[in-house]
Amino acid sequence: MAACLSLRSTVLRSALRAAFSPARPATAVGLRCVCNAAPEANKRAVGLTESTEEYKFVERLIPPSRVPAPPRHAGPTPSGWTPPADSPPPLPYMIRRSRMHNIPVYSDLTHGSRRTTLVRKVEGDIWALEKDVKQYLKELTGKELPTQVNEVTMTLKVKGHFDAELKEWLAGKGF
Repeated sequence: MAACLSLRSTVLRSALRAAFSPARPATAVGLRCVCNAAPEANKRAVGLTESTEEYKFVERLIPPSRVPAPPRHAGPTPSGWTPPADSPPPLPYMIRRSRMHNIPVYSDLTHGSRRTTLVRKVEGDIWALEKDVKQYLKELTGKELPTQVNEVTMTLKVKGHFDAELKEWLAGKGF
């Protein structure tokens, strides 16, 4: 083992001596030279020029990083989308729009026949939202539907498919 370490150290010593000797360039030994010169100086030394004229053709191929804000509408659009109110309603909870500017209410079908409606992106008092949703759906259906509140993910699940009704109700409130 000691002989192996001794052999390695002598090989390393000879490689370093060869690397720093003036007779042999560093690239021949396998060492890389690092240049700390400014990037502009490197470009001038190589003879590169930078053109920004053609970038407009590349720029139109890059997808946008955000969905643009929708234009102002007085009422619902032909697709049925309604814009949020200018100021949020004075309620103890807030429901943010999705990144595509839609109300985040989704229907879900699990285990083959279990129908649920999911309200996402709830901020504030989620229990007040649950109480209001239960009251609204009781008026709508005539019976009290079971709900499930998840405080960690800030979502509310309702038994049954009521996505269209809840979207309309939340849009009417100004969300």
